[in-house]
Amino acid sequence: MARTPNTDSPERSRRGRGGEGEREGGRGRGRDQRSDREDNEFVDKLVHINRVAKVVKGGRRFAFAALVVVGDAKGRVGYGSGKAREVPEAIRKATDQAKRNMVKIPLREGRTLHHDVFGHFGSGRVILRAAPAGTGIIAGGPMRAVFETMGVADVVAKCLGTSNPHNMVKATFAALESLASPRSVAAKRGKKVGEIIGRRDGAAAAAASA
Repeated sequence: MARTPNTDSPERSRRGRGGEGEREGGRGRGRDQRSDREDNEFVDKLVHINRVAKVVKGGRRFAFAALVVVGDAKGRVGYGSGKAREVPEAIRKATDQAKRNMVKIPLREGRTLHHDVFGHFGSGRVILRAAPAGTGIIAGGPMRAVFETMGVADVVAKCLGTSNPHNMVKATFAALESLASPRSVAAKRGKKVGEIIGRRDGAAAAAASA
């Protein structure tokens, strides 16, 4: 009587498991490559780090709180805060939160703001002004980090009322989120973009000659 060949041989099973492992490894490498590309396109800056303490029965338990700003240097920017027992873990948490909270800010010629804007948060008040080419970033530390990660090359900014980095960053974001591009203004008013830009340039020329 002929014997039926055993299809479930150890070699075949090992090859099958190996193939599945290779496929799973390929999918894992694909995810890693995507995450690496995302990390490469973002610029992150550590704005502030603070040591905090919690009083417990045995004494004090120390931790670290970090404030991080993340952007793609093309108009997208976000901020986040994180707290952990170690500094690297706090920075990682803050960076992840900043990437989740990113917003798109319209830029003029990809280098400056479309118009002057005012923003406030708590006791912090900020004034952001558009600037001609070659001006550079004239702003304080936390605000400078926001503009550098966002990709702004020319801007003049001033913060009034507070030196708290958290309030300064939040006030800056409140001002940036209130910016309006000529395209959005024209769509709301039912006009053409050229009419909005022409009116803006005429007003700027009159202010300069005054």
